[in-house]
Amino acid sequence: MTPALEPNVLPNPLLKWAGGKRWFVPTLAPIWKKFSGSRIVEPFCGGLAVSLGLAPRYSLLNDLNPHPVNLYQWIQRGLTENIEMKNDESFYYATRERFNALVSAHQADGVESALLFYYLNRSGYNGLCRFNSKGHFNVPFGKYRSIRYLTDFEVYRQAFSNWRFITGDFEEIQLESDDFVYADPPYDVEFTRYAAQDFGWDDQVRLAHWLTYHSGPVLLSNQATPRILALYEKLGYTTQLLSAPRMISCNGNRDRATEVLATRNI
Repeated sequence: MTPALEPNVLPNPLLKWAGGKRWFVPTLAPIWKKFSGSRIVEPFCGGLAVSLGLAPRYSLLNDLNPHPVNLYQWIQRGLTENIEMKNDESFYYATRERFNALVSAHQADGVESALLFYYLNRSGYNGLCRFNSKGHFNVPFGKYRSIRYLTDFEVYRQAFSNWRFITGDFEEIQLESDDFVYADPPYDVEFTRYAAQDFGWDDQVRLAHWLTYHSGPVLLSNQATPRILALYEKLGYTTQLLSAPRMISCNGNRDRATEVLATRNI
């Protein structure tokens, strides 16, 4: 039997996530402490590093990518099913083919798809979550020496008990006036196909204005490109530059990146 969670002590993220913000939690924690009675809203929840790190009682967690959300929702329901999981290249590609067949058949919201996605995430290259124009998962095999696969998700079911998971465009989120909003959109870079849809500059601008309409505390992190800095400073945000670990780079190195933390109503 899985032991009950201690108050304010939540497990580490169950998914590997390129660009995940686990490293960022110590920076956010003292800010969150002032608003800890509020609900956290994440328009781009990804691998859940921030909400799991800050441990709010209530969270509204959205992502444009429906597959992690589907997994989280099934865990909330008390996921007990299991599938075979092997650190094997041929097995990985066969599993990826099965997952993509479910996507093509519009059956990617079931428990099988949830578990297949978990397996692909743990076994694929470097925590990437990438899809082609058909919505098919196209991340190559990760070639890890060993992989730890979970078969018991009870500790996460407990952690998610007062959280709500949704999938869709951020503008569809219904905010409450005192929500603590943390937005971590796809980086402002040329390649942004993390879901079947692109997230381009028009979306970055749309997000900035949507966040600005919120009367409660707002925090945003993004790559510190000149146009991102100019956009948020023009809208009255306080900006701070941070050195972030670069998990994936075009040359295969793990360089450090410069990110901006933009805050408003803090």
